Amino acid sequence: MVFLIFIIVVGVQRLTELFIAKRNEQWMKSRGGVEFGASHYPWMVAMHIGFFAALILENVFLNRGVSDLWPLWLGLFFAAQAGRIWALSSLGKFWNTKIIVLPNARVVAKGPYKWMKHPNYVIVAAEIIVISLLFNAYLTAIVFTVLNYFMMRVRIPLEEKALKSLTEYEAVFKSPNS
Repeated sequence: MVFLIFIIVVGVQRLTELFIAKRNEQWMKSRGGVEFGASHYPWMVAMHIGFFAALILENVFLNRGVSDLWPLWLGLFFAAQAGRIWALSSLGKFWNTKIIVLPNARVVAKGPYKWMKHPNYVIVAAEIIVISLLFNAYLTAIVFTVLNYFMMRVRIPLEEKALKSLTEYEAVFKSPNS
């Protein structure tokens, strides 16, 4: 029952985020926002849906149950959620699940973006591991950590290139040692 409630809560959260992303996409595109990486986006969506499907299948068919270390994993999950909210709210209307760049927009360098370029991707990677381990879904943790790694090897360079091409991204995130 705990597993079902958890999946429903996280599912509602993700659907709410998709609604916000769609609204932000419309706002950005109405102001000249340009989308990049449309060809890889369906694969990313499939990976995230696949993660939840694998988590459910592993839990049901292999009877995994909740980890004995659940307080640790749940605490880390809540910490990741706090980071997720911080990252998304820092970007505001510029946050999206797609790579959409508004030409000449001011680059966000506040919140967690003050210290790292892609905090939400770090949070997603942590969530894949933490949610899986919360329910002893070791296979799901391994497979989707690897898949996410390869997805980020495509997505992050593409996002960086898009931001550099249409904003002052490079100047904002210029290393003090360069």
